[in-house]
Amino acid sequence: MTGPRRASRGGRGERDPDHSPAGRERPVRPRGTAKDRALRLLGVRDRSRRELERRLLQAGFEQEEVAVALDALTAAGLIDDRRFAAAVTEHARTGRVAGRRSVVSSLLAKGVDRDTAERAAESLTPGETDRAEALASRQAARLRGVDPEKAFRRISGLLLRRGFAPGTAYAAARRAMGHPEEEDL
Repeated sequence: MTGPRRASRGGRGERDPDHSPAGRERPVRPRGTAKDRALRLLGVRDRSRRELERRLLQAGFEQEEVAVALDALTAAGLIDDRRFAAAVTEHARTGRVAGRRSVVSSLLAKGVDRDTAERAAESLTPGETDRAEALASRQAARLRGVDPEKAFRRISGLLLRRGFAPGTAYAAARRAMGHPEEEDL
C-alpha cells in the first residue's frame, strides 16, 4: 500500500457507534410506489407473486402497500404464477436444459405453490430422456480426450446437478460414452 496511513478509531473492523452512519440513520423511504417498483421488476422478466412480495418488502415498502400493489397487478393480469411456471418450464426445455426435479425445486424457491409447480413440470416428463441424452452427448464431445471413467462421472454429475433422475442421468451418460449396456464405468 502506498501513501500515508490513516489513524483509525478502535480496533480493526470496529466502529465507533456515535460516528457511524448506522448510528444516525433515519428510516429510508423507497422512492416511487410499490406498484411502480413491481412494474420495473416485471419489465425485466416474469416473476412469481411471492418473489415480487419479497423484493418489495426488502426494498422497504409497507406490507399493506405491497399487498394493494400486487392485488392490482394480479387483477390486471401482469402477475400470474401459472404463466411464470410455464415460462420457467419452457426455459428448462429449450434454454438451459434441466430436469423435472430441478424445475420444481426452482419454482418452489421462487414462491410458486407446489401444485402449480408440479403441474407445470409435468410437461417436461415426456421428453426428459431425450433432453438428458442430448446434453450428455454435447458434454461427451467436449470430453473426448478424458479418461472414460472420469468422463462418465463428469457427465452423470452434470445431469444429476441439472435435476435429471439418477436412472436417466446414468443411462444417458453411458449411451453418450458409447456403453449402452447397464454396466457402470
